[in-house]
Amino acid sequence: MSGLALFLQKQGFCVAGSDIAAGSMTAKLEEEGIRVHYGHAPERIGIADAIVVNSAIAEDDVELAEARRRNIPVYSRAELLHLVAACFENSVGIAGCHGKTTATAMCAHVLEECSGSCSAHIGGEDFDYGNFHFGGDRYFVTEACEYKGNFLKLEPNLAVVLNTDKDHLECYGSAENLRAAYAEFARRADGAIVCGEDEIVNMVRPSLTFGMSDGFDVSASNVRSSGGKYSFHLRICGEVFDKVKLNVYGKHNIYNALAAAAVAEYYGYPPSFAAEGLKKFRGIRRRFEPLGRLNGAELIADYAHHPREISASLHTAEEICGGRLFVVFQPHTYSRTKLLFGDFVSVLSGVENLVIYKTYPAREYFDADGSALTLSEHLPNSLYIESVRELEIYLRCSLGAGDVALFLGAGDIYFAAKQIVRNLKNSDS
Repeated sequence: MSGLALFLQKQGFCVAGSDIAAGSMTAKLEEEGIRVHYGHAPERIGIADAIVVNSAIAEDDVELAEARRRNIPVYSRAELLHLVAACFENSVGIAGCHGKTTATAMCAHVLEECSGSCSAHIGGEDFDYGNFHFGGDRYFVTEACEYKGNFLKLEPNLAVVLNTDKDHLECYGSAENLRAAYAEFARRADGAIVCGEDEIVNMVRPSLTFGMSDGFDVSASNVRSSGGKYSFHLRICGEVFDKVKLNVYGKHNIYNALAAAAVAEYYGYPPSFAAEGLKKFRGIRRRFEPLGRLNGAELIADYAHHPREISASLHTAEEICGGRLFVVFQPHTYSRTKLLFGDFVSVLSGVENLVIYKTYPAREYFDADGSALTLSEHLPNSLYIESVRELEIYLRCSLGAGDVALFLGAGDIYFAAKQIVRNLKNSDS
């Protein structure tokens, strides 16, 4: 929402909004001259010509109810995103249960390098672009979120599907329904790029496929790792081209890079341009982001909140860790934890030094079956913690030189970790 607000303001609209609490994003909006109200109240609607709501807003929200009472047009976030995308010559929608933010940002850097005219709507904070980059009107790259079928309200010129792993089953009911929605998203576009290793490849007629095998249209050759960061040569339609050197951690980011390179190939740009754009990508906040040190141990935050994402993050941490690995995981929503409970237990059961931090409920009410405490009880190797203070004491007493503490989750665990880092700085000063 904040990225779209910034775009509208740059287009000359008068923009204001409401949020439940102040944060880094609301501070950024206020710095840019956008008025932000805290808490929801009907009088906040003022003289608005239109209201935009995201999927987290309840149907009985007082501001939404007031807008409808006064017959003010109400648009969903996805509907606004569709209108914004229509302002550009070419739109690229990037979907997937994980990797969307990184792949979107990578694609933006690639198309910027290729064309010099690319704007991007990013679901996280790119270290160079932030969450909205306005670089011209030839290309528009955006995340296409599958939650509640929001991506089906978009009609991009080019659809990219990274993966269709099961998630948000509370909305779709089954993995089959979820995959069918992804297939529908891909079919709505003029062209589609899909991961050749995913089941969706059998459900659509892709323009291009990508993956690690040389049997795909865009793949990786001569893969090398150095300290958890990977390099490879682009292989396109069987021919090996330029070397790509990634400046972000993790083998899983090869897939995101290949998706971005496939977009460049789709639009007819040389592989050397894609390689240069990928080289310039420095990363996203909360995607394996170093935060500081404690007792000589490195503290790293990662957004991973799905079992497959957690597995990838753990693999990356093990590659760079010279000592012991400590993992602090915060489950995100009760429904996801409940629906994927066995997968969470499986991926976390091998972690020796594991903390399960209290659930970030987001939009949901308490459900004991999907709670962090219940998850911890099924992981005998884990310690359950509910407060930042407890977590800080545990880490101070446990960490040593060469260790790595990995904070995983899409909730407020990131801010808990940053608070611990701030406390360390204050105690040293």
